[in-house]
Amino acid sequence: MQMNTPPRSTRSTIRLTRRGRIALIATGAVVAGTAVAVPLLTADGEEDSRPTSLVIPEGWRAAQVYQAVDKALELPPGTTRKALPQARLKLPDDAEGNPEGYLFPATYPLEEKGKPATPQALLSAMVDKANQKFHGAPVAAGAQRNAMNVYQAVTIASIVQAEAATKADMGKVARVIFNRLERGMPLQMDSTINYALNRSTLTTTEDDTKIDSPYNSYQRMGLPPTPIDNPGEDAMRAAINPTPGDWLYFVTVKPGDTRFTADYEEHRRNVAEFNENRRKASPKTAAG
Repeated sequence: MQMNTPPRSTRSTIRLTRRGRIALIATGAVVAGTAVAVPLLTADGEEDSRPTSLVIPEGWRAAQVYQAVDKALELPPGTTRKALPQARLKLPDDAEGNPEGYLFPATYPLEEKGKPATPQALLSAMVDKANQKFHGAPVAAGAQRNAMNVYQAVTIASIVQAEAATKADMGKVARVIFNRLERGMPLQMDSTINYALNRSTLTTTEDDTKIDSPYNSYQRMGLPPTPIDNPGEDAMRAAINPTPGDWLYFVTVKPGDTRFTADYEEHRRNVAEFNENRRKASPKTAAG
């Protein structure tokens, strides 16, 4: 996550990157990290038997899911994406036919009644499970309690899924999102920039934050127009039950130590500590 807007009018060059990692714009450093969609397949019986299930992890984007289904069913690349119109997915009206956020992360069988599953059937199963998980009374009530509809809650959950370093941090990340929205502050989330650019990185450049996209949460106010990945139940739970707090910033100073604060100067000190930790670790990283 990145956020360089202090609670007052002055702007800073310190930006909080995806999952709380910090970088200074002045350094121009970019740490690349790509997320490759490799199907997680499970098989019954012998090791060389045909896979029987496909595991969709939490936080995968729709494009990764399509790629995984193509690989799992041994279909030409692009087949699953092209099958979307035929799948007749039961999506909310707000989705406008885009299943992002509703391809629920779970394990799905690759056979139906002894026959290979089709892309349409797998996509329908994912959306049906998402509807089952997201559109029940508890989630609907939680969304209404926070003055939003379920689709907006799924969108927030998708950001939480991308930004939170741990399950324990999810509720706090959700609260940061709500607090920034309520104060009229841009979200400034790297995860939305990465989605717009169809990539996954640990840092975002200043030029990246100037791209013309509805997913640019540096330039656009409010939530992105759609979810940015497919969140799981924990992220959704956090989105409708954010942890109480006044936080506006967070940074993972070191693994297992994510610090949330409403004070910009405290945030700057946390940033400085993070950068010092990174400086000390860089020789070891280079040696490895």
